[in-house]
Amino acid sequence: MVSGDSNAFRLIEAVMDEPGWRDDLPKLLRGALERQVRGRWFTTTANAWAAIALDRYGRRFEKDAVAGTTRASLGAGKAEHRWTGADDAPRLALPWPAGEATLAVTHDGSGKPWASIQALAAIPAGGPRAFGYRVTRQVTPLQEREKGKFSRGDLWRVTLTIDAEQDMGWVVVSDPIPAGSRILGEGDGRDSRIATLDEDRRARRLWPSFVERSFANFRAYYEVVPKGRFSIDYTLRINNAGEFALPPTRVEAMYAPDVFGEVPNAKVVVGN
Repeated sequence: MVSGDSNAFRLIEAVMDEPGWRDDLPKLLRGALERQVRGRWFTTTANAWAAIALDRYGRRFEKDAVAGTTRASLGAGKAEHRWTGADDAPRLALPWPAGEATLAVTHDGSGKPWASIQALAAIPAGGPRAFGYRVTRQVTPLQEREKGKFSRGDLWRVTLTIDAEQDMGWVVVSDPIPAGSRILGEGDGRDSRIATLDEDRRARRLWPSFVERSFANFRAYYEVVPKGRFSIDYTLRINNAGEFALPPTRVEAMYAPDVFGEVPNAKVVVGN
């Protein structure tokens, strides 16, 4: 049985002793591990290849337990962690330097700890952001009291279109709604069934594993999202008048939070 999971570990097994692949091996291994679903891979063959490759990788590169001290520095900022043998993965935070600086990470002791490096910055909300996903949001009025304006009692069709740059497991799409609004589709009787009749029928679709319709947002959870474009829509009834400032619409890989996309939403003004 051939699958992407088994091929990933077969590749790791094949290039493990190749010097030219040494720098890429940790990335390949992390990518293969992230293909798990509920702690396992889809096929027996893939799980067998995973056991073989991981065991050999451990004996080849990680046979010694991690002990000693790991130090990190960035400009004048310094941080360190002393390994005691029962540590969870530590987090070493360094202040951002005022100018150009070099990041240095060293380990004094046995073993070879892994390091995942991340740069964080607080920036003002601006335009759309795409880091692995690009999302667009379109609102189409189905019923409106006054053409071109939002009024209490109006019915919206909200369509979210997502472009994925890579295959990923467990992805969530989250879209905020104005306070007091009602997402149709569950327990609303005949009117809801009529209003939502043509949802999910106009483009390439991925059926979510679970949909959450709350008082604050619409969320769709996908077990697997392949590379490419897909879309999902839902139907919304506006129940309250007022001005509503909505947070961004966001798509995020649940187990790789650095992979996300979001688009800001304009203020919504609903009249009586």
